[in-house]
Formats: sequence, C-alpha cells, structure tokens
Amino acid sequence: MAAVTATPDAGTVERTDTDEVVQLEPPWITLVWDDPVNLMSYVTFVFTDYFHYSRSKAQRLMMQVHNEGRAVVATGSREEMERDVQAMHSYGLWATLQKSDA
Repeated sequence: MAAVTATPDAGTVERTDTDEVVQLEPPWITLVWDDPVNLMSYVTFVFTDYFHYSRSKAQRLMMQVHNEGRAVVATGSREEMERDVQAMHSYGLWATLQKSDA
C-alpha cells in the first residue's frame, strides 16, 4: 500500500510504501432461538419494538425462529451484539451471540 503526501508550497510529492495490512475483525451475530414459552406474536413484537424492524421483516424472522429453531436478527461489533443479547434476555427470549462465518 502506498501513501502519497503533497506539499503545496514546495510543489513536490512524497511517496512512501508501507507493508501495513489492516485486518478487520469478522462481524458478530445475535441469534434468537425458538423456545416453548413465548408466543409468535410476542416475538414479532420484540423484533419491531427493540430493533425497529418493519412488521413484515419481524414476522419473517419470527417464522425463521419458529421453523428452523433460530434466526440471525442482528450483525455488528461484539459489543453491540452483547447489548442486543442482553436486551433479548430482558424481553424473555433465548438469545446468544457468536462470530459470523462471513
């Protein structure tokens, strides 16, 4: 990777090469799991209330939880996903976080 620095008063351009490679951490995901307690309508409500998802997106995610046993409901930094998992727990939902495979 090369950095270019221009000095306007001297009219020269200095180029420096660096071997620095920036690796971004893979994103984390929040998973909500199916449980035998919460109604599907309540899970939809939680997704719209907390994540501010549209009703159709919340229902699609709720059906994924219901049919597949889990759904990825959010992606972001570890700190953000920890906050989201805690919020899901405060609503009474089963939720975990993990590193994304992507």
